[in-house]
Amino acid sequence: MNEQLLEMNSTEIKKAEPVIVARNLQKTYKMGDVEVHALKGVSFEINRGEIVAIMGPSGSGKSTLMSILGCLDLPTSGEYFLDGEEASGLGDDKLAAIRNRKVGFVFQSFNLLPRATALENVELPMRYANQGDHRKQRAREALEMVGLGNRVNHRPNEMSGGQQQRVAIARALINHPAILMADEPTGNLDSKSGQEILDLIISMNRDQGTTVLIVTHDPGVAAKTQRVIRLRDGELESLS
Repeated sequence: MNEQLLEMNSTEIKKAEPVIVARNLQKTYKMGDVEVHALKGVSFEINRGEIVAIMGPSGSGKSTLMSILGCLDLPTSGEYFLDGEEASGLGDDKLAAIRNRKVGFVFQSFNLLPRATALENVELPMRYANQGDHRKQRAREALEMVGLGNRVNHRPNEMSGGQQQRVAIARALINHPAILMADEPTGNLDSKSGQEILDLIISMNRDQGTTVLIVTHDPGVAAKTQRVIRLRDGELESLS
């Protein structure tokens, strides 16, 4: 019994560890003689296993913040830790390496290779990481996990928008990333398909403990998450 309790406590502690730590993130772009302050000292933490939404009007800094959190860009100043690794001062090669290992992306426009099958699209992150062992088997299992076990050899133009987004989710999760980042994942879908994709993401968060960060304009999507980070004019307006 004591061993079981210790195991449960260890699991709870691990889940409560922050997977994202942002400290005073600032991002300034220079456009000629003009400086644009896209982020003005944003700080927050996201714990392992949480599902969190980022919201804010156009120009609030959402895209800039997402790029930094996804290791696509570096802050001008401040500190950023992803799954225990500091990413705020890395060079391009190391930034790309940590991005490939620790971040799974899902975009509004799916970003699938049009001439590749669903299986080949899902394999891509493993190819970039030089993971040859059981690659096809793992890709097939990932597609089965999102309900597309019967579509492995279909190309994007042979699938609906909702099915394409499921392929994108399978691809994002294939390397077991520390966090899944979804940028308006239901934006290009009809309401029924959008709800199915949102339900799939929520179920993966609930059943597998996948940490999820969703950028959205939709209050209905944000309402399904555990917390909401609201940005305005490059600043953290609220964190609920």
